[in-house]
Amino acid sequence: MEKVKQAASWLTKWFTLIVIVWAAINYFVPAISVWAKGYTGYLLGIVLFGMGLTLSVDDFARIIKQPLMVIVGTVAHYVIMPLIAVLLCWIFHLDGAIAVGVILVGCCPSGTSSNVMSFLSRGDVALDVSIGLLSTLLAPFMIPLLMQVLASRYVAIPWQSLFLSALTIVLVPVALGVACHMIFKEKIEKVTPVLPIVSQVAILMIIGVVVSANASKLFSSETLLAIPVVILHNLCGYALGFGFSKLMYKVYPKGFRYAQQKAITFEVGMQDSGLGATLALTSFAATPITAIPSTFFSVWHNISGSVLSAWWRRHDDKYGIPRDSIDGKPTKQPAAATAAPVAVATD
Repeated sequence: MEKVKQAASWLTKWFTLIVIVWAAINYFVPAISVWAKGYTGYLLGIVLFGMGLTLSVDDFARIIKQPLMVIVGTVAHYVIMPLIAVLLCWIFHLDGAIAVGVILVGCCPSGTSSNVMSFLSRGDVALDVSIGLLSTLLAPFMIPLLMQVLASRYVAIPWQSLFLSALTIVLVPVALGVACHMIFKEKIEKVTPVLPIVSQVAILMIIGVVVSANASKLFSSETLLAIPVVILHNLCGYALGFGFSKLMYKVYPKGFRYAQQKAITFEVGMQDSGLGATLALTSFAATPITAIPSTFFSVWHNISGSVLSAWWRRHDDKYGIPRDSIDGKPTKQPAAATAAPVAVATD
């Protein structure tokens, strides 16, 4: 089992690079993954089933214990990201399937990657998990509703298909995973170290399908514009998520402290791009390029999330900001500023 843990750690560490390499392989050799196009729903179901296996009653209880913070964080996610997506489509004059794909990924819940980034940045992982769980459970209802309201100007939205797909892909696997955890608790805990590997392999396969299905159009003039849109979408999500949490700190300082602000930043800015790609391939099968923005987002948010979490950690160490800081204000001068006077005194 120790080797499995090491393999999972290695895969997590290099996942972004692996995603890029795997996408490049499928771009040049589409036949590798195109055969799995009809199985993307099952693949994502495996990911979410694994998520359910890691959940316990305590995870649901936290939503009840911290209702204000969890609900506010979830509302922020479902308000900020969809509206940014619509605004960027308007600014960049996106139309048709690409615009729908951008808005679709904007309407998705936060992904499990945000939990990892919150942990690496010393954020409130428990709050992160709770917001991610609630946003995921609401996804079958929020995605069709938001898409109908925000994206129907571009194409006819198959909201019934979106609802049924999200319901079967999201809620059923999560519920089964939770049930299995409750029934086979000790046995499940033994296989928990394997789950990250299974989930990441499934995500890689979904990415491979999207890239292979759109290999001829992936870098066409129609889709290239989605790259800066996706980058701005993610970065604006971080900025507005952090700004919103700072504002909430002024309203309710007891709850929205520094660690919670980090968690909400990642929860708002990071999307479940795997779900976005899967829903695009199932509900918009006639226009597979709808899944391209989700694929770009999947690659980019792993890069940006890793950079932001590493910067946040270094920043806190540099200024002596403790993990449980109330407002995130520095408690000391940076090392570079204090080093010079000490050197002079020694001489």
